[in-house]
Amino acid sequence: MPGMMTFEELKTAVADGSIDTVLACIVDMQGRLMGKRFVGHHFVDSAYEETHCCNYLLATDLEMGTPDGYASTSWQEGYGDYIMKPDLGTIRPVPWLEGTALVLCDVLDHHHHKDVEHSPRAILKKQVARAEAMGLSPVTATELEFFLFEKSLKEIAASGYRDMTPISGYNEDYHIFQTTKEEHVMRPLRNHLYAAGIPVENTKGEAEAGQEELNIKYAEAMLTADHHTIAKHATKEIAWQQGHAASFIPKWRPDRVGSSSHVHQSMWKDGQNVFFDAYKPHGMSDLMRSYVAGQIKYASDLTYFLAPYVNSYKRFQKGSFAPTKAVWSVDNRTAAFRLCGEGTKAVRIECRIGGSDLNPYLAMAALIAAGLAGVEEGLELAAPLQGDVYEMEGVTDVPHTLREATETLRNSTMLRAALGDWVVNHYTRAAEVEQEEFDNAVTDWELARGFERA
Repeated sequence: MPGMMTFEELKTAVADGSIDTVLACIVDMQGRLMGKRFVGHHFVDSAYEETHCCNYLLATDLEMGTPDGYASTSWQEGYGDYIMKPDLGTIRPVPWLEGTALVLCDVLDHHHHKDVEHSPRAILKKQVARAEAMGLSPVTATELEFFLFEKSLKEIAASGYRDMTPISGYNEDYHIFQTTKEEHVMRPLRNHLYAAGIPVENTKGEAEAGQEELNIKYAEAMLTADHHTIAKHATKEIAWQQGHAASFIPKWRPDRVGSSSHVHQSMWKDGQNVFFDAYKPHGMSDLMRSYVAGQIKYASDLTYFLAPYVNSYKRFQKGSFAPTKAVWSVDNRTAAFRLCGEGTKAVRIECRIGGSDLNPYLAMAALIAAGLAGVEEGLELAAPLQGDVYEMEGVTDVPHTLREATETLRNSTMLRAALGDWVVNHYTRAAEVEQEEFDNAVTDWELARGFERA
């Protein structure tokens, strides 16, 4: 892949001075890059083997607070270290930062040097291995939607997040002239990511003012998650460099369309998409039908991993292109699961539940777990629904609040079997922390509604 670097190539670049900084990064629970900036020479001399980080990095909230209630670490335990083990197969240049390369790290226990069970990369790795044991390779793609704003992050924060004007003035879905005005951000984003080994296909305007979509070519699940995470990070940094704010919050205003992250999935074997069967209805193999049935059956169980914050659930509104019902349909954007590529070798299932704030490792791990459960249980897929799914009665709703999704996560026997009790308990606590923080907050809505009238 253009842009990727071997360790030997990195050593050469450090020696000739073209690379002087190496970012060694883990992925935290929120899907963010956390780590250290190494002097290039030190990294290639010794730090390529391992470095260390505080174990609180996998037990914080969005504010980097250290809430209690985690079994993995606490004030009582003293917040010890994890090992950051560079995955040398992930080295790439970071063209938007001068003289910089990046490597992703696995998170290992300091004592026995095995994967930390609740680290996002380890969770996805486990589900990929489960699929591989069945002779299958998960192939996925994600869509990244976000908003660009006229002002910088600093300026918007100083206004108390009230002075937020999108970079464009009207719906720019597929709009070439409008998106031309944003090319000073989007062109370097596309080209820098491609030069960094991220197989970007395109960007486009999305269905709201200032809303963008970035599309990256499908890949094996772990690669897709890596690509997604680095691309999201790059979007924020490149927009910041240009004096703008980029936000992946799913719903920044009640009267604006939300931002999603749809996940496309198929299973491959020996270089072929085994979801495809030309002799079956819609080109869907029996394996695919059971896989999709599993995701529909367990959609409520895994919703937290697709919508991890209070704000995530503000997307789920009738007529918003965000799904409210856990059903499938053929090329129908009102359903939670949309069949794409009907009757072709590119046939795949698109999960439309996830918001732009999801952690791709956790989202894909949960989706794969549910799909494989459907295969193992031999589930039969019901007929696809047609028409406006928003108006349908008698079908299962997607959880509409974080509180509801937390309970379905806590009580999911499927996820406990697939991910392990430790992982489910850890992320249940993360969900509880988010809800507790919101429950303690006093919002602008409450003040405006009740300050005088109450």
